[in-house]
Amino acid sequence: MVNWATFAVLLAAVVIMLGAWTRLVDAGLGCPDWPGCYGFITVPQSETHIAIANARFPDTPVDVAKGWPEMIHRYAAGTLGLVVFGLAASAVRQRRSGVPVKLPLFIAGFILLQGAFGMWTVTLKLWPQVVALHLLGGFTTLSLLTVLMLRLRKFAGERNNPATRLPKASAKPGGSLAVTNLSPWLYAGLLLIVMQIALGAWTAANYAAVACTDLPTCQGQWWPEGMDFRHGFDITQHVGPNYLGGQLTADGRVAIHVTHRVGALVVLAYFCVLLPLLRRRSPALRGPVRLVAAALAAQITLGLANILFHIPLPVAVAHNAMGAGLLLSVIYLIWQHHLLPQAKSVKATHTTTVHQEVTA
Repeated sequence: MVNWATFAVLLAAVVIMLGAWTRLVDAGLGCPDWPGCYGFITVPQSETHIAIANARFPDTPVDVAKGWPEMIHRYAAGTLGLVVFGLAASAVRQRRSGVPVKLPLFIAGFILLQGAFGMWTVTLKLWPQVVALHLLGGFTTLSLLTVLMLRLRKFAGERNNPATRLPKASAKPGGSLAVTNLSPWLYAGLLLIVMQIALGAWTAANYAAVACTDLPTCQGQWWPEGMDFRHGFDITQHVGPNYLGGQLTADGRVAIHVTHRVGALVVLAYFCVLLPLLRRRSPALRGPVRLVAAALAAQITLGLANILFHIPLPVAVAHNAMGAGLLLSVIYLIWQHHLLPQAKSVKATHTTTVHQEVTA
């Protein structure tokens, strides 16, 4: 199961990048129906099939160049769903051996919900609320699969080598207080990352990435006049006929874009304080800390490049992918952080036992 879980994580990352690619080439409605494309399993290409498709959907003529990105994304997402269901079935079969069962089943259920959001993305014509939730659902799926992979790796390691199984961390004073005290700060950092990803999803769903094309100002101003936060963040807006290209005013899009920039600065400042502190207090976490720092630096660089070079497709896709990478690196840091108190407890127990044997 470990290998399949690892494959699922990689495939989920690919699905996120394919989703970004589909959105960035304006192919979100490349197929006006779901789950097929103009009623076909693949994008219609022959003259006969194109004529049939155009007759079925006269308001949305076939555009093969936009149909394929959408269908490739669907094929990848469907494959991911099958892998997740396979993981859930395998976990149920092996439940007596101690394999995690609840998490795979939850992920399988979440995949069904994610599939529904994929359908609504098309049927509701790229309604921003649904698009943003669908994007967040992709990141959530990736995160859950990563946690499952880590748990399965830990389970496999303990089963193959029972001597590595660690007892629960002791709550006695003087044990691992210096490490565990940072847990709330790590979770706060994770929350900031999630909020920033949500802002990025809202920016993408409302086509606000190009609202500001200069740096470090926006339209030549540090705080642009006339920003319309009320409409920019109106999550109760009615479903329109078609949101391809967005329907917000320019002032609403500027408000979204500037908020996303401010969020990036907050995340950067927070981790510039937290990571050095964590590295000093827990030398064993230097590897994961460096990983988070590298992912954060890459993500900020890609974000700046998006603006400077006016959203080039490879950079924009990489920005989405690195957002996922940053999220996973923080999750991995938290995972490794939680293992440290256990390791310290074992060390303390071993030292106590040796001391007792010597004094005896």
